[in-house]
Amino acid sequence: MTCDLLRERERTRRKVLWALASRRPGDPNASDLLAILDDLDDQERNDTPSSDKLLDLIQVRNSASVMRHNSGINIILEQTIPQPWRERFYQASVGSTRLVDGPYASGWDKFLASWEAEMRHLEQHRAARNKSKKD
Repeated sequence: MTCDLLRERERTRRKVLWALASRRPGDPNASDLLAILDDLDDQERNDTPSSDKLLDLIQVRNSASVMRHNSGINIILEQTIPQPWRERFYQASVGSTRLVDGPYASGWDKFLASWEAEMRHLEQHRAARNKSKKD
């Protein structure tokens, strides 16, 4: 996958997740957003060779190296964040303050916590959609 395709995919995912955040699970207006996210997930699975498994959040968290910057602030060494997580972090961090040498480690921690919350919210939407299909 090209860097441009990954960037566009994650930009789209970020916009849709932000839009979904304002919807309650079961909201019929969320169905188009869920379809986009389902499609993005399918694309990601299709682009990942069967020998490569997608990393779970704990593995991603553990893969990123923290460095104490000479300013006294902990930063993340971006090159240690595996893709697509690095791009997800970039897209979620657009406009955030950072040092030239890397983003704040606190920003990385906040992103990971937010991602977990967003995925729980997404699963609630998917469960509500699946329940309504059965009814």
